[in-house]
Amino acid sequence: MGGQLAAFIGACTLIALSPGPSTVLIVRQSLRSRRAGMWTVLGNESGVFVWGLCAALGLTAVLEASRVAYDVIHIVGAVVLLGFGVQALRAARRGDLAGLAPAARDEGATDWRDYRSGLLLNLANPKAGVFALAFLPQFVPEGAPHFAAMVALAAIWAVFEVGFYACYVWGVSRLSVTLSRPGVRRRLEQISGGVMIALGIRLALET
Repeated sequence: MGGQLAAFIGACTLIALSPGPSTVLIVRQSLRSRRAGMWTVLGNESGVFVWGLCAALGLTAVLEASRVAYDVIHIVGAVVLLGFGVQALRAARRGDLAGLAPAARDEGATDWRDYRSGLLLNLANPKAGVFALAFLPQFVPEGAPHFAAMVALAAIWAVFEVGFYACYVWGVSRLSVTLSRPGVRRRLEQISGGVMIALGIRLALET
């Protein structure tokens, strides 16, 4: 059991190390503040757990089998990525890089917006659901209740990635003095926006 759990954590590490749209969004949000980055991480990992729960219930098997459902979520995912990319490029163009000033900031509303961004981006990726269906069952211990084991693995996966991506948030915050320069921030927004648009176009062309 311990060896199987260690293998699962190792696999989760390899998955987290693979850069993707969520990584780009987390880094971009962390440029605004550590708080924004962490709420985005929590939203993203809530999506990871939801996909794991769907896999445990067998719902992602329906997604894999239904071409129409898969294509619909695929297109939604492409639109979401393009939307985030355009948002980043617009922010870079108008110089709106600092976010809301502390005095004007509605913490609750802003935290929810950051959380929702991470959650939406993850749930709009049908590949995440199909991957969870293929990935999690490999680590269910022999003789263990399938549903309970799948849910537990999904929770471990999500919690592990919270810690993993928190390191990204911490790293960006450590570089905040350099990254807060308007020229640097503008260029980073342009890069992150361009990457998300490119990923959105690629996702759209894969349908």
